[in-house]
Amino acid sequence: MTQYRIAWLPGDGIGRDVSEATKLVLDAVGLKADYIHGDIGWEFWCREGDALPKRTVDLLKSTDAAFFGAITSKPAKEAAKELAPELKDKGFAYRSPIVRMRQLLDLYVCLRPVHAYPGNPLNYKEGIEMVVFRENTEDLYAGVEFSPVPEDVAACLNKNSKSFAPFNGLKGDEYAISTKINTKKGSERIIRAAFEYAKKYNRKKVTCVHKANVVRATDGLFLQIAKDMAPEYPGIAFDHANIDAFCMWALKNPHNYDVLVAPNLYGDIISDLCVQMVGGLGFGSSGNIGKDYAVFEPTHGSAPKYAGQYKVNPIAAILAGKLMLDWLGERKGDRHLQEAAVKIEKAVAAVIREGKARTYDMGGTTSTLDMAKAIVKKL
Repeated sequence: MTQYRIAWLPGDGIGRDVSEATKLVLDAVGLKADYIHGDIGWEFWCREGDALPKRTVDLLKSTDAAFFGAITSKPAKEAAKELAPELKDKGFAYRSPIVRMRQLLDLYVCLRPVHAYPGNPLNYKEGIEMVVFRENTEDLYAGVEFSPVPEDVAACLNKNSKSFAPFNGLKGDEYAISTKINTKKGSERIIRAAFEYAKKYNRKKVTCVHKANVVRATDGLFLQIAKDMAPEYPGIAFDHANIDAFCMWALKNPHNYDVLVAPNLYGDIISDLCVQMVGGLGFGSSGNIGKDYAVFEPTHGSAPKYAGQYKVNPIAAILAGKLMLDWLGERKGDRHLQEAAVKIEKAVAAVIREGKARTYDMGGTTSTLDMAKAIVKKL
């Protein structure tokens, strides 16, 4: 088995707890890797004015893949208050480090599997099986925002608004603007990734989630590209739904859906909705995947109140580790890694089905590390 270089980014809060649990499983399955620690998270924002220091970005560029735990994030003004005294009023602006990683490394696919493991007491319904493809670099997460609004931006907005301008006459500090930017290239490649995944894994349907009936320009572009691409995949059914209607229909009939594709913000929303139906964020794994690099993570936050208690469910993080082995194995032609990924998922499924080890969210008292050890035993 090849020796890999993995950027190891535990972050803060429970990110450190679940990362430790994940490493137990990766070691047990025989992954040969150098785990190279990377600085990321709230303490580096407070101390250095950067939650993703340049040294960590350089590390990412020198490794095969990255595993990311979780980090604390706060709104910009609140974040500014927690800077070290010598950094305040120096022009530092907080931005989410995971969003920056996605954009800096062009990790345009956010892959989020949704699977109802038999025996999970938290399953909304049995047999739920979906995969979310979330565009990962643009849309409302593009980071093009204005608060206060500069005069030239306000003038352009007033000039180009065709029907409704409640901001006319407002001063720049009386409103804020976040831009929703969807490009043809960005839309095409995430939609293509969803269809190709469906084709490769014999999935039956791709559903585009949007709000094109109201957000006509950006979501209209996204939907039209999906409609134009669908005929290229004649063996795969295609449909689409407004984001609000989808949330209702998915709860009513989750088995009607298979592969979902959506712009960034909607993809974030529906992935949390869907994973809640199979147990919650303790079961939500994610891969941020680009052409040449990928970062894998659980989808939950840092939950600072539980930090260091080893209380939370590590299954989401362990499944993120499984996704990392899948990706590395396919990219490097390493069948041993792909076999290891299969073993991890089977072990997770066996522990859930057996029901002897359950963390607090599942109604039990098993600790984070003991859950990982139970999975290791099944390996």
